[in-house]
Amino acid sequence: MNPGSKFAALLLAGIGVLFLCVPLLAHASEATTEVMIVGTFHMSNPGKDLHNLMVDDMLSQKRQPEIAAVVEGLAKFRPTMVDAEWDAPVARERYDAYLKGTLPPSRNEVVQLAFRLAKTAGLTTVHGVDVDGDFPFEAVQSYAQAHGQGALLEEQGRSIDAMLATQKDLLDSKGVPAALRMLNDPQLIAGGNAFYRTALKIGGDSTQPGADLLTAWYRRNFLICANILQLSKPGDRVVVFYGSGHSFLLRQCIAETPGFRLVEANAYLPK
Repeated sequence: MNPGSKFAALLLAGIGVLFLCVPLLAHASEATTEVMIVGTFHMSNPGKDLHNLMVDDMLSQKRQPEIAAVVEGLAKFRPTMVDAEWDAPVARERYDAYLKGTLPPSRNEVVQLAFRLAKTAGLTTVHGVDVDGDFPFEAVQSYAQAHGQGALLEEQGRSIDAMLATQKDLLDSKGVPAALRMLNDPQLIAGGNAFYRTALKIGGDSTQPGADLLTAWYRRNFLICANILQLSKPGDRVVVFYGSGHSFLLRQCIAETPGFRLVEANAYLPK
């Protein structure tokens, strides 16, 4: 065989391999589970966090069109599953009542965002993926005060309060979509995790309240992420609504899990 014929044969063989690989690559792409973590603020003002954003009435004529615009934007992702920060039986029961029109009006973000999106997408259920967990902050606070580290917690607290003030101003001036876009900015999410990491500085020798706090916090978020992973199947497009404090760890969990792809909420939230 002359050199020209050998080259042609090798070229044809390479093309054949390429065409064999294309279906495999397409299949791998189809099997990827896409997950969008939508960090939210608490719309019904439960006041259960260390630092709380107090908001106006989300059922008002001012806020309802803004929330509708958020749901319309997220619906373009074409979700096949919606997860939310409620226990599974509660989410299932209340969404069933919501579809039947028997659920009383609620300002809660699960109803306002998760239920509305799921109904828009034609889904028959909303999955509650929440898990209870300890948050032993009192031990961190007590140790810090007893060992001259109280200023460290105070500094972190002031940083969080400043962020909440900015969020409140944005909500008041530009509405719900703008506030949610702020909460789902990757840079802000990464910065928000600093509080938990800073807690590792508080402790000494065999007494490590900061590490204990992080262990409990990470455990809860890993259990939540496990629920998300286990409920989904290859090819699903999942939207997860959770308090924004959980965003960093849930996003990290999804992004680092083989077969899953993290989708940015801000690619769909209206500007």
